[in-house]
Amino acid sequence: MLRITLTRSPIGMNPKSKKVLDSLGLKRPGDTVSKSNTPQIRGAVKKVLPFLIVEEG
Repeated sequence: MLRITLTRSPIGMNPKSKKVLDSLGLKRPGDTVSKSNTPQIRGAVKKVLPFLIVEEG
């Protein structure tokens, strides 16, 4: 499982990157979600990594 936390505001972000955050279930700074560790989730996280903290566990 991956624990993903949004650290920065998506205001001013590229619209495609905002859609990636929405698909992950992250809307506001401080939001945290748990997702399974799959290649699809890893790819989405890689697109917006500067805005996230990712913990494995």
